[in-house]
Amino acid sequence: MNIQPKMTKLSVNINKVATIRNARGANNPDVVKVALDCEQFGAQGITVHPRPDERHIRYQDVRDLRPVLTTEFNIEGQPCPSFVDLVMEVVPTQVTLVPDAPGQITSNHGWNTRDDFDFLKEVTATFHTKGIRVSCFVDAAPEMVEYAAKAGVDRVELYTEPYATLYPSDREAAIAPFIAAAEKARQLGLGLNAGHDLSLENLAYMRQQILWLDEVSIGHALICDALYLGLEETIKQYRAQLS
Repeated sequence: MNIQPKMTKLSVNINKVATIRNARGANNPDVVKVALDCEQFGAQGITVHPRPDERHIRYQDVRDLRPVLTTEFNIEGQPCPSFVDLVMEVVPTQVTLVPDAPGQITSNHGWNTRDDFDFLKEVTATFHTKGIRVSCFVDAAPEMVEYAAKAGVDRVELYTEPYATLYPSDREAAIAPFIAAAEKARQLGLGLNAGHDLSLENLAYMRQQILWLDEVSIGHALICDALYLGLEETIKQYRAQLS
């Protein structure tokens, strides 16, 4: 089958920048300035993941970012009441639903969209009243993609840590379940995002194997690379992996 490749957008997750700022209690580095710099250097979106304990991105950061960003704004997180209220207030381009437990260090699995179907359907409908695109964080399993589609989401975001872990030893085995899940999303008319532990090492191969990937959200690896390469050069290199 001849599939027309999409332009895969790069959304930079700036949570780690906020973590550095919060370690000293002042406003250095300034997360708003860094977000604007990311846009200037070629990022096509900005992602934030505010958690209830505000240990990195704070709710006020989200409010400060919204009026100044010119690219797509993606807010991801567990849709607890305070998160839902924040997203409905700010109205980003996209909200990504992530099943984080309180105090969880980082996301480590996708939704069980079958078991959580009623909840996901309800919260998706809530965000749709504001015209917000809804993406659902899922493991690379066609069944989870299928139930996400039934819940009414616009996109799924594939949780890619298993891919990144296996990639160095067997990249074909690593990508296989993600191709299957991505094919299911395409068949169902869902948009497709991916994120978690994607890096300069493994990003290009995923893009080459899944030509209809809409967007990747990358934070930790990108900010680590920026310590050595500089932010502008790092974004340039990540964009090159997606071309």
